[in-house]
Amino acid sequence: MAISDITLLALATLASKGRIHLDISLESFLQKVEARFVVLPISGHACARAIALAPAYPKDPADRIIGATALVEGLRLLAADRQIPRSKVLRTIW
Repeated sequence: MAISDITLLALATLASKGRIHLDISLESFLQKVEARFVVLPISGHACARAIALAPAYPKDPADRIIGATALVEGLRLLAADRQIPRSKVLRTIW
């Protein structure tokens, strides 16, 4: 299983806003995530795909990079944002 590297920032942001609650330090949590998943770097190919995603896809730049990385890597995306599967831009698990 893999994540885009910007997912680490998204997780840190969610924790700082209290949307996810951690029993360990943020840094320890992120280290555990890095150890459990392949962390894919943001590539030029993914950036170009992110800009070209259909208008129905969420506008948030992090969401667009995450989705474009999944497309470029041929991966299915686990998405809590209902707008992502509704956009039908990429295959989602959830």
